[in-house]
Amino acid sequence: MSGTPMVLADRVSKSFGSNKVLRSISLSVEPGEVLCLVGPSGSGKSTFLRCINHLERVDAGRLSVDGQLVGYRQKGEKLYELRPKEASFQRREIGMVFQRFNLFPHLTALENIIQAPMRVKGIPKAKAIKRAIELMERVGLGDKADHYPAHLSGGQQQRVAIARALAMDPKLMLFDEPTSALDPELVGEVLDVMKELASTGMTMIVVTHEMGFAREVADSLVFMDGGVVVESGNPREVLANPQHERTRAFLSKVL
Repeated sequence: MSGTPMVLADRVSKSFGSNKVLRSISLSVEPGEVLCLVGPSGSGKSTFLRCINHLERVDAGRLSVDGQLVGYRQKGEKLYELRPKEASFQRREIGMVFQRFNLFPHLTALENIIQAPMRVKGIPKAKAIKRAIELMERVGLGDKADHYPAHLSGGQQQRVAIARALAMDPKLMLFDEPTSALDPELVGEVLDVMKELASTGMTMIVVTHEMGFAREVADSLVFMDGGVVVESGNPREVLANPQHERTRAFLSKVL
């Protein structure tokens, strides 16, 4: 279906108890677009990301990926939540890279990458290994296939995590502050992999504090605060000339 946004959020709200984390968020991301979400801690960025692949349920509004409602099915006017197995099936097409690398410590880098394609998609082991080796090369770790996570730097572990997500051939990649747990000198190697990925036309939503990356790579930038979208637009324009006082105050601290 041409003209369908890859991600469409329509008045999405989410609370944890009395804490309203997302307040009627509406935005869209086109296929091949890179969207950067920026804002202070607690502004709802990571929660919104987790709602996109139904790791968190939305309380109101709706989210769709590639024209398909996420986590729910609609019957008439009512929405019914999908069973966990159905939600997991949907999630196969959405790659997610977390702040902490979440690699299995008892498996080598290669073994980490082949688990999901084999178990979830039923891909034969030989084929999964061939693809994993290609992906290890792509993220610059071709010589680290047999290394365990404990013997890799944080940046290398995060690059393995990116390769692991790509092994499922996702149509959408979500990055939740992928460099914030890294030593400063390791940040660049992860951002370089993400830049290469963006250049291939992968649709990406990136929660980040790396304003240089947002300026250079993103097609659009959304500034969130207090669970709302305060400002959005071309990253270079928003960063150079923010229109809202809250945006200006935030950027004055991070730029």
